[in-house]
Amino acid sequence: MGAGRGGDGNTGDGAARPDAGTQAEAEALDAAAEPSRLGPASRARAWDRLASEQFDVVVVGGGVVGTGAALDAATRGLKVALVEARDLASGTSSRSSKLFHGGLRYLEQLDFGLVREALRERELNMTRLAPHLIKPVSFLYPLTAHWERPYVTAGVTLYDTMGGKSSLPHQKQLTRSGALRMAPALKRSALVGAIRYYDAQADDARHTMMVGRTAAQYGAVVRTSTQVVDFLHEVDRVAGVRVRDVETGRETDVRASVVVNCTGVWTDQMQHAAGTRGRFRVKASKGVHFLVARDKIPSDTGMILRTEKSVLFVIPWRNHWIVGTTDTDWNLDLAHPAATRQDLDYLLEHINRVLVTPLTHDDIEGVYAGLRPLLAGESEETSKLSREHAVSRVMPGLVAIAGGKYTTYRVMAADAIDAAAEDIPTRVAPSVTDRVPLVGADGYYALVNQAEQLGLRHGLHPHRVRHLLDRYGSLLHGLLAMGDRANGGDPSLLEPVEAAPDYLRAEIAYAVAYEGALHLDDVLARRTRISIEYAHRGVDSAAAVGAQMAELLGWTDEQREYEVRSYIERVQAERDSQSVDTDVEADKRRLAAPDPRAPRLAALGTG
Repeated sequence: MGAGRGGDGNTGDGAARPDAGTQAEAEALDAAAEPSRLGPASRARAWDRLASEQFDVVVVGGGVVGTGAALDAATRGLKVALVEARDLASGTSSRSSKLFHGGLRYLEQLDFGLVREALRERELNMTRLAPHLIKPVSFLYPLTAHWERPYVTAGVTLYDTMGGKSSLPHQKQLTRSGALRMAPALKRSALVGAIRYYDAQADDARHTMMVGRTAAQYGAVVRTSTQVVDFLHEVDRVAGVRVRDVETGRETDVRASVVVNCTGVWTDQMQHAAGTRGRFRVKASKGVHFLVARDKIPSDTGMILRTEKSVLFVIPWRNHWIVGTTDTDWNLDLAHPAATRQDLDYLLEHINRVLVTPLTHDDIEGVYAGLRPLLAGESEETSKLSREHAVSRVMPGLVAIAGGKYTTYRVMAADAIDAAAEDIPTRVAPSVTDRVPLVGADGYYALVNQAEQLGLRHGLHPHRVRHLLDRYGSLLHGLLAMGDRANGGDPSLLEPVEAAPDYLRAEIAYAVAYEGALHLDDVLARRTRISIEYAHRGVDSAAAVGAQMAELLGWTDEQREYEVRSYIERVQAERDSQSVDTDVEADKRRLAAPDPRAPRLAALGTG
C-alpha cells in the first residue's frame, strides 16, 4: 500500500521542496502576519514547537469538539496544542446532516435541556460567531392526520421559543393545498396539511476547519497528520503524549499539564492506550446520507418526515438535496464507515412514500457515511442512546469528552477545558468563546453588500462572489488576491476547477497555502465538497487538482500519480460497498482502496 508514496522526494511534511527557499521564506513572513494560516511553513514550525515547548493543554482530535477545545483553551490565555492523526474534520465532523439545529425530535424524548442549549448555540453562531458559515433553512413538516396539528404545533411552538430570542421566522400553518404549492413533489395523499418552520445549516467540514484556524489565530499550535502513539506518564499522572508525524515517520514527545481526549468514536481506544478504561463508553452509530439533483424533488423548502425509528430529513444543499439519515450500530473500521445498498434502499423507501415521482438508485449522485459518537447506556439500540455529552477526568492529567451534538460543540469544548483546569497549575480564566467570532466573520455583512463591486473588480459573477463569501467570509480577500495579476497573482486561478465548475482553482491553492490540506482527499472531500456534489464524485477532477497540488506541495511525479490513483480507487471502493447489503461485506470492499495516510499510521488507530 505504501508503494508510490514518493516520500524520499520531498520534505515529507507536504511542504515545498528545499530549493523553493524564496517561496518558503515569503510564506513564513505571511504566516507571521496571519497566524490563522495553516500552510507548509506553519506546519514545520508547529513540529518544532511540539518538540521543544511545555504546554498547558494538548488536545487530541481535530473534529469540531477538538478544534473547539483548542480555541476555548487558547482564548483563556492557555498554551495549547492540537494534534490530529488525519485531517481536520476527517471523521464525524465532515459527515453529519449539515444541520446546526436544536433537534426537534429530541423534544418528543423530553430532552428539553439539550434542545434549549442547542437552540441558544444556533442563534449565537448564526448572528455573532459564524454568520458567514451558518445559514437559515426552512423545513416543511407534513401532517398525516388532522389530530396531529395541535400536537405538532405545540412542539414547534416550544421549539421556536425555548431557546430565547431568535432571528429566525416562527412557524407557519399550511393547508394541504398551501403545502403542495410550496412542495409540489409531495403526493396529495401523503398529507392533510403541514407546518413550516426554520432551522440552520452549515458546511460541517469547513466550519470545523475555520474553528481550527481561529484557534491558531489565538496562538494554538494546530497540526494534522500527527498521530498520538503513546502517553507520557510521570508517577501516577499523564504528562503528555508521544506523537508521530504520519507523513515522515518522525516521532517526538509533547509535554503538557493535561491531555484532553476529543477523539469521538475513538475515545475508548485512546483511553485504553493511556492505561485506563475510563468512566463512560462510546458506541458508534452509522448515519448514511445521499444527494440528488435539486430538480429531482420539486420543492421550495426542505422537509422532515417521521419514520418508524426516527425522522428523515430532505435538506436543501446548493444544487442538491441531502436525504438522510440512517441510525444503525457499527462495529467495523472507524476511519472509513461504509454505506450499503440496504442503507440506500431504506432511505429511498421512506422518501418515495411521499414523492409523486419516486427516486431510484440511478438518481443518487453522492453518498457519505458517518459515525455518531453516542454515550452507551443500558439500551443497545443506537437510536435510544444519549446525545448528551459527558466529561470525565479519567486520571490525573487526562480528561475525556464524548457524546453531544455538533451544534453544541462550543459548550462541550468549554466543559472539557473547565475539567482540565484542575490539572493546570496556574489560574484558568472563564471561557469567552461566546464572544469570539470565527475568522472570516468580521466584515462579512459589508462584503455581502459589496458583492457586485467585488465581482466587477475580479471578473466574477456576483452570485459566485456570494457563494465564496459563504465559504470564506472576509478571508475572501486572501483567496481573490491569488488571482489578481496587479498584485503578482495568477489570473488562471479564478477559472473553474476542471469538471467541478462550482469551485475555482484558487480554492485549491488556498486550501494548500492557508487551510492545511496535505492530500488530494483533503481537498476533494473536505475543503471543497466535490466528492459528494458531482455524479463523478471527484474522479473527473482528480488529475487536474492533483497536478495543481503537486506543484504547490512539491510532490514528485510518483507521489502525484499515487494520490490521484488512490482517490479514484477510493471512489470505486465506495461505489462497490454501496452495491452490497451487509456492513461486513461493505467494510471489506471499502477497505480495498489505498489510503495515502494509512501506510504510516500506527496500530493504535486514527484518533
